[in-house]
Amino acid sequence: MNKYIADRFCDYAKIDTQSDPESTTFPSTEKQKDLSRLLVSELLEMGISDAHLDEFGYVYATLKSNIDKKVPVICFCAHVDTSPDCTGANVKPIIHKNYQGQDLVLPDDTSQVIQAAAHPYLLERLGDDIITASGTTLLGADDKAGVAVIMDFVQYMVNNPSLPHGDIRILFTPDEEIGRGVDYVNIEKLGADYGYTLDAGERGSYEDETFSADGATLNFYGISAHPGYAKGKLVNALKVAGDFLSRLPKGEFSPETTSDREGFVHPVTMGGVAEHAWVKFIVRDFETAKLAEHEARLKAIAEATVADYPGTRMEMSTEAQYRNMKEVVMLTPAISEYAVKAIEMAGIVPQLSSARGGTDGSRLSFMGLPCPNIFTGEMAFHGKHEYVSVQDMEKSREVLVHLVGLWAAGPANN
Repeated sequence: MNKYIADRFCDYAKIDTQSDPESTTFPSTEKQKDLSRLLVSELLEMGISDAHLDEFGYVYATLKSNIDKKVPVICFCAHVDTSPDCTGANVKPIIHKNYQGQDLVLPDDTSQVIQAAAHPYLLERLGDDIITASGTTLLGADDKAGVAVIMDFVQYMVNNPSLPHGDIRILFTPDEEIGRGVDYVNIEKLGADYGYTLDAGERGSYEDETFSADGATLNFYGISAHPGYAKGKLVNALKVAGDFLSRLPKGEFSPETTSDREGFVHPVTMGGVAEHAWVKFIVRDFETAKLAEHEARLKAIAEATVADYPGTRMEMSTEAQYRNMKEVVMLTPAISEYAVKAIEMAGIVPQLSSARGGTDGSRLSFMGLPCPNIFTGEMAFHGKHEYVSVQDMEKSREVLVHLVGLWAAGPANN
């Protein structure tokens, strides 16, 4: 079974795999397994005999070594779910062949136009075949482009058995978009020494650094009273929380006012009643130590707010979410050295960057599997203007071929 990578990607994109942050199951939606079962079937058809789907929705498979010497076991990982931010049901992928710089009007909602002026990377892909959705859904290139690249890589290696490589482990995860992607990964079963996620954007992009991340919850407790007889008694916790939010800095400290290596705090959800209101934040920075500084600043603003409302109080709790993978990846320089060299061997100028977010690799790195991130071409993700270049996906697959060759040729103790 040989598929062209564009056809493979489009087949995957049509399957609704949206995850659900409100769900208490794992995976959060059963429909994610629809794609996972297809991947297992295709891997088995390729001759990958141990491919299987486990009870948690993970796909594990092994492309077995074809060399005699012992070399590190490498894992390639991508996630099957799509973002809850935009519907992933009834995706209709469209291939715009030989793109020439025009704005792309999406036919199912012609008000949705992917403008080249707003997406300058498109102008770097003149002559490429660009895949978009039809205007009413996201495309799902995040991360079905990564899934397609890995599957195309496996097929390529099966078709070219003379290319030397050690054991290659394949891992497809659910629920990455809601931060639970590796909650039940069995690292011992995976049995890999080093890994790479396929979940970055522009051609040549290589990310060996992510944010460190915490979550913070602030609870505001007011004073409840019957609204008909509340004068001088009621202190509405919802209003206290609203006042607190209004006191957050306007020109800094937030996602909309920061870039590059600046961290931020970001309220993501709130709720409550007059007696008790809560606000949940994400806290992000490349320097893990700065998370505590941001949280202390957040707490100080909250304490100053409740001080203006006699009788009210505030409680704040924090939890670690993930940490900057650089802290782990940097301990084995060959991980990045080989990746950069593989990108160069594919005729691409490497674009080393830091991800202002996290990947499955962020957590996998601290679970014992150092796991930076390689480009797939996915762009403008989580919305209706998402797109991917077929040629970018092909180049990503080429990078993986070079990468496993470098690991096979290198010293066994890298």
